Amino acid sequence: MWSLSYLKVVDRGRLLSQGLCSNCITRLRTCFLLRGNKSFVTEIQSASKPAWRVLFFGSDDFALESLKRLHVSRDDITDKTIDSLEVVTLSRDTPVRKYAEQHRLPLHHWPDVDFSTQFDVGVVVSFGCLIKEKIINKMPHGILNVHPSLLPRWRGPAPVFHTILHGDSITGVTIMQIRPKRFDVGPILQQELYEVPKNCTADELGATLAIVGSRMLMDTLKHLPERIANRKEQPKEGVSFAPKISSRMAWIIWEEHSCDYIDRLFRAIGSRIPLKTMWLGNPIKLLDFVGKCNVLFTAAPYISAVPGSVHYQKESNILLVRCKDGWVGFQAVKFKKRLSAADFFNGYLHQSVLKKSPSSNTCLFESYKDTPGGQDSKMLLQNNTSL
Repeated sequence: MWSLSYLKVVDRGRLLSQGLCSNCITRLRTCFLLRGNKSFVTEIQSASKPAWRVLFFGSDDFALESLKRLHVSRDDITDKTIDSLEVVTLSRDTPVRKYAEQHRLPLHHWPDVDFSTQFDVGVVVSFGCLIKEKIINKMPHGILNVHPSLLPRWRGPAPVFHTILHGDSITGVTIMQIRPKRFDVGPILQQELYEVPKNCTADELGATLAIVGSRMLMDTLKHLPERIANRKEQPKEGVSFAPKISSRMAWIIWEEHSCDYIDRLFRAIGSRIPLKTMWLGNPIKLLDFVGKCNVLFTAAPYISAVPGSVHYQKESNILLVRCKDGWVGFQAVKFKKRLSAADFFNGYLHQSVLKKSPSSNTCLFESYKDTPGGQDSKMLLQNNTSL
């Protein structure tokens, strides 16, 4: 796989440190004559070309898109980019593992990776585990990563969710080389910008970026030596972090969160984690979010505009809740069981509304500030984003 376009004398240890295997060095020994007492041989400017022997690390649906494209390339007799393909996945049942088993791809269960076969380059996508330096060094071209953000913005396991949550208008995909000990800090081989569609969800954006990333991955592999030669270190400015999404992030603080923030929060995590609040001292899940609502209470002056105030809008069958700067609507809740807005009103809300007492706590959803959720919500918004 290696051809030489440049040669100068260095020691054997340096050759090994640059990724050349012992067999490569042995072949070089047979081609060049040692002179004097100088130690053999070579610092190489490599002109290696596909087809590559690839070891793929991945888990979820985002990773699956890249694996599928690698698999198609391997089986395409007109495409000489991929020679062989093996897969490393986690022990649990994941989309990548299912695909590898279904298509009979050689499969390794992390961390038990068999390196009896030689690989030219690794590819890691949505894997979630740090890969040790000794594994990275086993592959002459290192390990590439497909990351759905414009690094160094949104380093970490959940870049797509944070892109939506913080209202970014521009995102993209980065192809980089990984480094040991830290996630998402390696040099950039290729980046491509993508405009975030208005009102899209994290699931929709992630699916699109998975396709973009798989295409970029193949393009990088087709021109890998050139891309590695022109790689760029990530800038130190503009670094932000995308921690893993957790259920604690779903708590709404009605006094602090705006209509726009609640909308972004729902589009970021709502398909996986329902938004939550408190009702009569008990947690309640807010379902089927409908967005910001214009509310006129001229016919019901007793309704409070205090954050957390709840009102049932009969004509649209929506449960309205007051937040920092307006009203947001939900079509259903889960309180012991799933209830439509009408069912919740008939079973619970109308008793407090009939009291016509804005000061009564029974007609308020309460913010759950004294939990880790409240702290998480504040930490999420430290990137100069308005609530």
